[in-house]
Amino acid sequence: MSLLQESVIYLLAAIVLVALSRRLGFGSVLGYLAAGIIIGPFGFAFIHDPEHILHFAELGVVFLLFVVGLELQPSRLWVLRKMVFGLGSAQVIVSAAVITAIAWSFGLGTTPAIVIGCILALSSTAFVLQMLAEKKELTTSHGRAAFSILLFQDLAAIPLIAILPTLGAASADGFDFAQAGIMFATIAALIVGGRLLLKPILQIAAGSKIPEIFTATALLVVIGAALLMQFAGMSMVLGAFIAGMLLADSEYRHQLEADIAPFKGLLLGLFFIAVGMSVNVGLLLDSPGRILLIVAMLMAAKAFVLIPLSRVFGLCDARASTSLAAVMSGGGEFAFVLFGIAARQRLIAAELIDELILAVAVSMLLTPFIYLLNEAVTAKLERSEEPEYDDMDNPHNDVIIAGFGRVGQIVARLLAVFKTPFTALEIDSSQVNVVRSYGNVVHYGDASRLDILRAAGAEHAKIFVLAIDDVEASIRTAEAVRQHFPHLRIVARARNRRHAHWLMDLGIEHIFRETMLSSLTMSEHVLTDLGFENAEVERISAKFRARDTRLLKEQHAIHHSEEKMIQSAKDTAAEFESLLQGDIKR
Repeated sequence: MSLLQESVIYLLAAIVLVALSRRLGFGSVLGYLAAGIIIGPFGFAFIHDPEHILHFAELGVVFLLFVVGLELQPSRLWVLRKMVFGLGSAQVIVSAAVITAIAWSFGLGTTPAIVIGCILALSSTAFVLQMLAEKKELTTSHGRAAFSILLFQDLAAIPLIAILPTLGAASADGFDFAQAGIMFATIAALIVGGRLLLKPILQIAAGSKIPEIFTATALLVVIGAALLMQFAGMSMVLGAFIAGMLLADSEYRHQLEADIAPFKGLLLGLFFIAVGMSVNVGLLLDSPGRILLIVAMLMAAKAFVLIPLSRVFGLCDARASTSLAAVMSGGGEFAFVLFGIAARQRLIAAELIDELILAVAVSMLLTPFIYLLNEAVTAKLERSEEPEYDDMDNPHNDVIIAGFGRVGQIVARLLAVFKTPFTALEIDSSQVNVVRSYGNVVHYGDASRLDILRAAGAEHAKIFVLAIDDVEASIRTAEAVRQHFPHLRIVARARNRRHAHWLMDLGIEHIFRETMLSSLTMSEHVLTDLGFENAEVERISAKFRARDTRLLKEQHAIHHSEEKMIQSAKDTAAEFESLLQGDIKR
């Protein structure tokens, strides 16, 4: 089969399987692995020999490590130092020790057990970060902890990649001091030469004003550094990583990352496809019990290490600890690279490496299911452990604030300045605890419930501030207030135009879209910084706001029809722009 025909098979399999995997919520890495399994020799055998493409696809890992190096700015590492070098190092060391002990107890020698422990202690950076990003949980406590651990694991993978090739030689012929000297000299030469040459070379390339030249120079830097390490007997990814770190603080960092990203994405995808083709699925059918036992021990060992460690390093929330353990308990993509090196150096028996690679792939496959199961269990436990709603002594305050997040707290602060008492309600018990720890008075309760509203003094209040973030809960609360306390004036926060229209359906007039004012203020600053007169910018901004408010009311009559809303937006966009442009003084 020609290379062109193989390329069509790779691309078609990747497009179909990755899209399907992403839609099912499993992430792109599993899609690539599944594509490789299906088209490989253990699947439909469209491709019979994955080895010839695997060596080329390893460039994807090279580019990945270059980008990781670019991200490791000293300032960023300093901010995350406690989690990265504290929790991250503890996770790698303790997990490696536990897995090593398990491997040794099953009769493996000391060196193979240690190698297996170190490799299986690592998790999948691409897989975990992609899954957390898709669930919008990167900024949560367990998301930040996972990022910090993965960052340290990426750092830890580098010495592993450098050391493993020397272990094979050391175990056979003793330690080769001459080879080690060459390695250290090469690393030193790359660091010194990179400091002196990389930035001037990139400056010349950027000065050419030809984007293709800069991209070609970026590729030359990465591949050149990788080849230099390979000639010295080390892994190519070590050179790429060092080159990335040398450029982490340069003014070209973002442009380099943007230019490398397409090559990294495609080649990394091809690498995972090649790994999928190399996975011996027949082993799972021949000895499912043994493979699943390895997977269970791997994931259980890492989970039982992570849960207490995360609590020690400040993740006091039980749900955050179990979520971190669930998402990080699987193996990682570096296992495929490192086990490949171990196989070439004959550090571990080939049959065991096949089983371990398959176990890593299965653990990655199971991670999304385990994470979903953890979410379901912890959510159920939290519901059963939710405290009772607060008892309120009908305080008779004029203002009730429903939702004490970002918006509600700002309203509360200004009311406090004017010595105006209020009653604050918040449905999220964890948010209540956080807010109370800062000295604020807020009651735990569901503002959509009639008994809670009565306890909060809704019968005597004058204004109801609807600052709830969740759209459905906001509408449900607004309906309850309008039905049972029609005298209350509702001042509502709306997340977007659709939310505003739903509130308008209930007869609410005082609606404030949460991004409208900040967006206008930002736009005014942009225009004044460009040199436009401040008074002119403010006048046009006010006109824009007034016209958009009128448009919001006009579209309210048709907002239930998606087609009419789209047509209205098209009809008014050009008219809107030309109207405002006509008001600009020339």
